[in-house]
Amino acid sequence: MADPPVLEVSELRKHFPVRKGLLRRTTGHVLAVDGVSFAIGAGETLGLVGESGCGKSTVARSVLRLIEPTSGTIWLNGADITGLGKAAMRPHRREMQIIFQDPFSSLNPRMSAGDIVAEPLRVHGMLEGRAGAERVAALFEQVGLRLGQMRNFPHEFSGGQRQRICIARALALDPKLIVADEPVSALDVSIQAQVINLMVDLQRAKRLSYLFVAHDLAVVAHISHRIAVMYLGKIVELADKRTLFRNPLHPYTEALLSAVPVANPAVKRAKRLLPGDVPSPLNPPLGCAFHPRCAYAVERCRIEAPALREVAPGHSVACHLRG
Repeated sequence: MADPPVLEVSELRKHFPVRKGLLRRTTGHVLAVDGVSFAIGAGETLGLVGESGCGKSTVARSVLRLIEPTSGTIWLNGADITGLGKAAMRPHRREMQIIFQDPFSSLNPRMSAGDIVAEPLRVHGMLEGRAGAERVAALFEQVGLRLGQMRNFPHEFSGGQRQRICIARALALDPKLIVADEPVSALDVSIQAQVINLMVDLQRAKRLSYLFVAHDLAVVAHISHRIAVMYLGKIVELADKRTLFRNPLHPYTEALLSAVPVANPAVKRAKRLLPGDVPSPLNPPLGCAFHPRCAYAVERCRIEAPALREVAPGHSVACHLRG
């Protein structure tokens, strides 16, 4: 019997109200996330990709209950955590942690690196005497930092080292799930590879599950087992990474892949420039949200929104013209 998913999300929605006027009346809603469903197994990485503003980070924060979802259901290790209050959520928070995009703004500049990594243990009452200090020291070694750097402050580290501190902090409580929200986009390319390789090694050693949010498909391909492509608050394609790269079915996925640099100069990949801009989530188009920019759109696409459906084993797409 297969293990149950570490994380399962069903029909997740997050709509932000738009208020105007002196009385701050609600005049509309920004449909940041609009019906997203996925699952992540133990030791698996799901990459979540898409353009800026498509709702990736909102999904990540809603899953962790850092922001409250408008509707939908979130299961963590088989437990429904959607409507839990702060006190009831506390034990579940040990099972899921986050790595933020900017490793400098997410660290307290007034705390030493050792205190930053120890803080989750202190909050959850796990920093007791010598065992707690040894735990923090072991975390520093696991992420490739020297024990002598525990007394240093964030400004004394490079960007890559600061992100290693963030990873150590995320690992402190031995979580099952780590949400990585663009964890390498603020780093130099050479440092990106080091941080990604560290995350892969830690995943293999601890059987961690990752929700890896990024806009760079090349980065996502290196760490992910499966990839979900988002557009305007919805998942439009979901498949394992090899299938997605070899046989993309959604026109938006095709356009994203055409922009990925190819290392081999002998390989020519046709560039597909998308016309127009991403529609506003405050007033999304009728039918398929992608149809105003799609070269294959037909009349049905303009009036009927396609559902995400499985067209091959493990490969789902939201497109009327596929399957």
